Amino acid sequence: MTMATCASLANYLDQLLDVAQHPDYPNALNGLQFANNGTIGRIGAAVDFSLEIVQKSRASNIDFLIVHHGMFWGGLQRVVGAAHDRIRALVEANLAVYAAHLPLDSHSELGNAALLARQLGLQPNGGFAQYSNVYVGVRGESDIATSDLIESLTRFAAEHGSVVRASDNPPHQRTKRWAICTGSGASTETLRSAGQEGIDTLIVGEGPHHTAVEARELGITVIYAGHYATETLGVQAIAERAAAEYRIPWQFLSAPTGL
Repeated sequence: MTMATCASLANYLDQLLDVAQHPDYPNALNGLQFANNGTIGRIGAAVDFSLEIVQKSRASNIDFLIVHHGMFWGGLQRVVGAAHDRIRALVEANLAVYAAHLPLDSHSELGNAALLARQLGLQPNGGFAQYSNVYVGVRGESDIATSDLIESLTRFAAEHGSVVRASDNPPHQRTKRWAICTGSGASTETLRSAGQEGIDTLIVGEGPHHTAVEARELGITVIYAGHYATETLGVQAIAERAAAEYRIPWQFLSAPTGL
């Protein structure tokens, strides 16, 4: 077994995801967010940083945790109460934390949208949902019954504690032009982009109620497949890639939110 260092593993992921050049929300703070004593023997992957995940990491002897939503997602706060408990647990567990938000969403091979497309047997042919100068989603063409897509997504989401909902599903509808934007992918902007690009089926994690109303007016079926469920794939993929590179074990830490 090869022992990685915290610094080398973080640098490897920075390069893999092009973190330095990637735009994102300020609170994402992509990259290494919390260091340990420097030695890494086991990698963990989770969607969200939480006390529950820290405790599960410690129980599994994980010392490097990769998350999609990091330690500072909720913004600046005092280190008291629950925030203090999380930090204290990190120190006691000697656990490093690495976060990858939009750099992971947009990755052409290991990104959430690309992997969800592959899970559904769909082949992307372009990007979708632009943030700054990058696409965080994918789009493509197909000829598949929309009901089959919903059924496949229902099975996938159920494995991660999420329930699939669709804004509309006319009988015998077929998906010819689709797009995927995981997480909170349904917004006025993504819907209008979908309308302009002739998308008939938009697959997202979640979205506000008004997006279902607007989607119907635009003639788009939106499939809400769960924020948590649709963002489980990317962290697993990069954890597996890093573990193979350093020849150390890894595991996924499940903590479904139901959303």
